[in-house]
Amino acid sequence: MQNILSSLWSWSTVTNLIDILVVWAVLYRLIMLLRGTKAVQLFRGVLVIAVIRIIAWYAQLHAVAFIIDQVINWSVVAIVIIFQPEIRRGLEHIGRGSIFTHTRDDEREQELRMVNEIDKAVQYMSKRRIGALITIQRNTGLEDYIETGIKMDAEITGALLINTFIPNTPLHDGAVIIRDNRIAVAAAYLPLSESNAIPKSLGTRHRAAVGISEVTDAVTVVVSEETGGVTLTANNNLMIDVSREDYMKFLTAQLVSPEQEKRNSFLDAITSIFHKGAKR
Repeated sequence: MQNILSSLWSWSTVTNLIDILVVWAVLYRLIMLLRGTKAVQLFRGVLVIAVIRIIAWYAQLHAVAFIIDQVINWSVVAIVIIFQPEIRRGLEHIGRGSIFTHTRDDEREQELRMVNEIDKAVQYMSKRRIGALITIQRNTGLEDYIETGIKMDAEITGALLINTFIPNTPLHDGAVIIRDNRIAVAAAYLPLSESNAIPKSLGTRHRAAVGISEVTDAVTVVVSEETGGVTLTANNNLMIDVSREDYMKFLTAQLVSPEQEKRNSFLDAITSIFHKGAKR
């Protein structure tokens, strides 16, 4: 039995396991980058073409296989052009070291500052019943919805958020989308939820907040202009009229990195594998 276990735990087994983990990590990151963008439909089209090619190969459909091969050969350049925003965003993530590096203290400070500035704006608007819709991007891309808004690319401040949602101003209607700890756009359009579980008393802002939570992992804050109540949505969950203490805890837990630096779980898994191999 010991000989069998030692033969199974060989360098070839370790490299194969690492190979599988790397492919899994890359595919996972790719799927997360594509979610919430138009590239999802295009990616499905690529999968359909691949399935047709496999079927043609098994069924000996030579003409169909030849045509599909030509499409695949000439589609490399097209894919680079079509997926350019997603490729750029992925390279930016790698450049910032968000995949294989530790959580940085300055990133945590920026996240804490973002939550505090949102809190300042929410408190001000809640007391004065100023309607607001603020969506914070997490892992899922929001490019399709950012394209519908008016570009700002501004530092997050409570004053700027308040001025954006002041009634009868050009930017007050729609959503503010925050990406990478900056205000990306204002007056953006979000998808409206068709769920019957949403109370009839809630308006368009709340339906938009639930709608974006149904298709992405974004966190959205809504301030009701009728009651001044604060509502949160995330992962298709609707939390109505939450207190300041509760929404601060939620935003901090969802948007702020843990205080203690932790290595990426992917690297931890590889390290543990090598440690176990060394012990044997």
